[in-house]
Amino acid sequence: MSSPTTVDQRTAATPPGSRSGTPATRPVFWAIFPSIMLPMFLAVIDQTIVATALPAIASSLGEVQRVSWVVVSYLIAGTIAAPVYGRLGDAFGRRRLMFIALIIFMLASVLCALSPNIWMLSAMRIVQGFGGGGLMTLSQALVGEAVPPRERGRYQGYLAGVAVTSNGLGPVVGGYLTEMFGWPAIFLINIPIGLLALALVQRLDLRRGAQVRGKFDTWGLVLFAGFVSCVILAIEQVQHADAQSLAVSGALLFCAAILVVVLWRHEQHVALPLLPVSLLRDATVWRSDALAACHGAALVSLIAFLPIYLRAVRGAPPGEIGLLLMPLTIGIGIGSVITGRIVSRTGCTTILPFFGLMVATASLLFLAYWAPYLSIRELPWIFGLNALFMGTVMGVVQVTVQAVAGPKMLGAGAASVQFSRSVGAAFGTAIVSAVLFSILSATDTDLARQFGAIVEQGPNAMLALEPAKQAVATVEIGNAFRAAFLTIAGFTGLGVWLAWSIPLRRLEQ
Repeated sequence: MSSPTTVDQRTAATPPGSRSGTPATRPVFWAIFPSIMLPMFLAVIDQTIVATALPAIASSLGEVQRVSWVVVSYLIAGTIAAPVYGRLGDAFGRRRLMFIALIIFMLASVLCALSPNIWMLSAMRIVQGFGGGGLMTLSQALVGEAVPPRERGRYQGYLAGVAVTSNGLGPVVGGYLTEMFGWPAIFLINIPIGLLALALVQRLDLRRGAQVRGKFDTWGLVLFAGFVSCVILAIEQVQHADAQSLAVSGALLFCAAILVVVLWRHEQHVALPLLPVSLLRDATVWRSDALAACHGAALVSLIAFLPIYLRAVRGAPPGEIGLLLMPLTIGIGIGSVITGRIVSRTGCTTILPFFGLMVATASLLFLAYWAPYLSIRELPWIFGLNALFMGTVMGVVQVTVQAVAGPKMLGAGAASVQFSRSVGAAFGTAIVSAVLFSILSATDTDLARQFGAIVEQGPNAMLALEPAKQAVATVEIGNAFRAAFLTIAGFTGLGVWLAWSIPLRRLEQ
């Protein structure tokens, strides 16, 4: 294993209003953070705010079998947009690109609200995703542009807290707006928030980009878009768990493999590549990106499947599930903020996610084997402990990659982290879903078919079964979720190894 390395402040731009070698002051915080917080909030909350409105959208527009495209289309576009904005921001300046991304996002939000059918709504969600992907990447890169390496940890911790809070608030806000004003309100609410974000972005320093000569990598974008689309569509198909869907998924993954090979070769022969191939060859960068993917896989899988566990196994009513999961979302935010402050004060980086993911892995193993012996009131303490230590990852990953990338490739570095986390989250939820449903199908085919009703109605759906069958069904569902929790623990366990293997260990002032 390589020895610890350091990166000094000379690799980053000096923040406005501060002298070289001094921490960012409180006035600098208020000048920077609000301007990047709102765009990040908008981009992240639109990934989840639609979830609770999907039944109302399907009822209003019809085409219920295609309603999932409202979510999938935004995810595809946002993932594709991340490296595009990263590269363009490096070349032409990030504040200018932030204005463009916000305008695209708001215009698409209006068109989403006015969509007369599911086809137009899905198309406008693609456009909205092209704006939202830019907001996430540029927010991360603007921190690296304005703040020295040591201070970035604090800001990245704040941004991670904003991202997780947005994910948690999305379904709650979406449900309230849909119930009170109808589903178009979940898109129209973006307009006043977006206008405020535009005003705040205006406060940022206007910095010129590197103005690198060369044509934009159009073929790289086409190949990258094809790869991302094939991967995400394959993941969406595999969750149906039938023979036809698995065949389609396999074909899509085969196409994705071909595209990624062609893309990699293409990027090595382009003067201005879309993907930072030279950066991705660095051990610190690719291992940090892999760590971000493992973190995304574990965290998003927990957020997706814990509500199902609480409903199907513990019989928690829908209203109570949100309260039981609050320690998960709050814990991530607290962990991110604490980690950011530790990085700012000490310069230590990967040691924090190394120990944090060890505790997170232990808590998941405890949950897998001891959850049946805990009351439903004791479970949130385990969720909160897990989330607190899961919060040690993303801020450290961002500052580590940005330190290696340097000022000229900050956008590309931030985009690589965002892309890795998105792909990891998509793969992680698909793998956990496949494990959960395959074990149910292998042990009891009838129970697997009835599982949807159990999730919808809770354990009351099993009352029609014979008493002996009810007991067996409860054990079988519990075993399936044990395997799901062990799979998530596998993601965090791999993250422990990656954190330990990253060469860059400390940031100097």
